[in-house]
Amino acid sequence: MATTKTGTTAKKKPATKKPAAKKKATPKADATVEAKTRFNAALEEAKAGAAALKDEASSRAVAYRDQAKDKSEDWTGEAKERAGELAVEAKAKTSDGIASLGKMISDSAEVVDEKLGEKYGDYARKTSRSLQETAAKLDNKSVEELGEDAREAVRKSPGTAIGIAAVVGFLVARLFGGRR
Repeated sequence: MATTKTGTTAKKKPATKKPAAKKKATPKADATVEAKTRFNAALEEAKAGAAALKDEASSRAVAYRDQAKDKSEDWTGEAKERAGELAVEAKAKTSDGIASLGKMISDSAEVVDEKLGEKYGDYARKTSRSLQETAAKLDNKSVEELGEDAREAVRKSPGTAIGIAAVVGFLVARLFGGRR
């Protein structure tokens, strides 16, 4: 409250505010707002599109992975089957080769008797019987049994297995390697 010169108190009038003049929207401001609105809408649309692409890519990746897994299982099965066939074939050829070698040694035992003596002829016959028995054992066993026998032999004496593998490797290299 304000005091006047006469000493009486006068009430102060509140200040009246003039109503604010409404700002007129300029065409430039309208264009900016519209551009921002369109940009935000486009941004949202792009985000939605990216999410849709991600979902589609993910589902396609799952489908391709499943197809690859199925093909892999098919190929694995075929490879195992073919390897089994080759192993049976190799076993039969090995058995036939051992039996043929035994027969050849047996046939030549008489010549060994004449040339080197009866003692060496008996060695040849004994070796021939041993080879033919080995061929028969090989024929009677399955490939799985032979594999288990080989694993057991390696477990019992790994040093011998390494030595045999080295000798066989050397012989195969000499047999198939070209002479220089």
